[in-house]
Amino acid sequence: MHSFVRIHVADQSNLSIEEKELRLLAQLAEFPSVIVALSGGADSAYLAWAAHRAMGDRTLSVTALSPSYSTHDRSVVEDFVRQLGVRHEFVETHEMENPKYRANAGDRCYFCKDELFTVLDGIAQERAFAAIAYGVNADDTLDFRPGHRAAAEHRVLAPLLNAGLHKAEIRRLSQRAGLPTWDRPASACLASRLPYGTEVTPERLALVERGEAALRDLGFRQFRVRLHEKLARVEIAPEEMPRAMSPEMAASISTRLKTIGFTYVALDLEGYRQGSLNEGLTR
Repeated sequence: MHSFVRIHVADQSNLSIEEKELRLLAQLAEFPSVIVALSGGADSAYLAWAAHRAMGDRTLSVTALSPSYSTHDRSVVEDFVRQLGVRHEFVETHEMENPKYRANAGDRCYFCKDELFTVLDGIAQERAFAAIAYGVNADDTLDFRPGHRAAAEHRVLAPLLNAGLHKAEIRRLSQRAGLPTWDRPASACLASRLPYGTEVTPERLALVERGEAALRDLGFRQFRVRLHEKLARVEIAPEEMPRAMSPEMAASISTRLKTIGFTYVALDLEGYRQGSLNEGLTR
């Protein structure tokens, strides 16, 4: 039975980012062993690198595979662990078997993270890992994230949060460390593209994945394809919007998304913003 210990939380607001990183590495090194939940985003990748640097083979990064995890994200993780030499494994999770997850209410993320941490708990117990950690940072507490409750219930460590590291600082430190993920656009699971109340199904997730692959092929960097029945509501980063709104590109986006299965295609004039579907929630 593995035992979980909390990294000491202290006020880090007066520390430089270099001091925060040194403290993070020192605190990680105190643990006998740690499993890191690695999604492939900038935060979890930096945490995986930090744990690998501080602990070597006493840490294992684990990535969960399910219909809500895109092939593109998997390839990012594969490239990352190969380039950095991080000890890593893929595992399957089965949140799709949970009706409460598929119902896609406002707490959908809770059931996804609960499944993830249950699977990681099993690995930790089987292989005698001392703790599990994930990449929540000091900015994430400002957003609506039910998955944090699952992390608290499973007593998962939050080293980046406890070090007081913000997203911009993590990107700067990742760049200094030479991590390929330092400027990776914000990413989230494919289920986050479905409005709350729309059932999560493998078919809908696959449609969204094909839509976003098409936008990636057209050269866009930060975007979302939000699925509204037969309508694709495309969010594009503000700095990329002029290109998207040119007549030629608008026609290309429409043609490609209709070809893969959408009936209607709309460009959201507000552009990409994180968690835009939360705007419809009554808090």
